[in-house]
Amino acid sequence: MFLFGNLLEGLAFVADNVLTLYMYILIISALLSWVNPDPRNPIVQFLSAVTWPVLYQIRRRLPTTYGGIDLSPLVAILGVVLIQHVLVTSLRDVALRLRAM
Repeated sequence: MFLFGNLLEGLAFVADNVLTLYMYILIISALLSWVNPDPRNPIVQFLSAVTWPVLYQIRRRLPTTYGGIDLSPLVAILGVVLIQHVLVTSLRDVALRLRAM
């Protein structure tokens, strides 16, 4: 059980870092949308390819445009923080309990 607990602790660590990185990518993508970047830039294409599927689903399900401002990145960031808190905390708790056995 100690080995499985360590595996879950590592998985929690990786999930925490990946979700934090995705949150920063969402923030950068939202900030870039204010300055109208060149769509042929590879960095802009990468950011768009990574964030568009999530933002599209949010825009499709919720009316997130108020006064010309798109709030879907904010909803996505809140979702990432919620998932991060629930998933990572749960994985760490399970890992600690398994290591205590």
